Amino acid sequence: MTTKFTKDHEYVRVEGDVAVVGITDYAQQQLGDVVFVELPAVGKQVAAGAEAAVVESVKAASEVYAPISGEVVEVNSALESAPGTVNEDPAGKGWFLKLKIKDKAEIDKLMSEADYADFLKTLG
Repeated sequence: MTTKFTKDHEYVRVEGDVAVVGITDYAQQQLGDVVFVELPAVGKQVAAGAEAAVVESVKAASEVYAPISGEVVEVNSALESAPGTVNEDPAGKGWFLKLKIKDKAEIDKLMSEADYADFLKTLG
């Protein structure tokens, strides 16, 4: 199982041919209390860098971008009734969607956990 990160603070956890996508702990801290999550339809094709979901907090609404291209094969519908799960467990129960990986080479372009930690240090 490999986890990679984007500069937009999404993570991708690779589980075989499927990638679990969510936002990082840093992102949920920046958002504050999450009050609404809009998830894509299962079967939707998303391109790397395209909007995949929307998250609204008490501070702002933000897009969640697809870190890689693929087909949405599952969404975390539990977030619709309990959006605060994103704050409580962003890397666990707070995942947004699962993508059937279209191009594994895209995963190699994302940051490792160590690279992401270094990136966060540059944000001050």
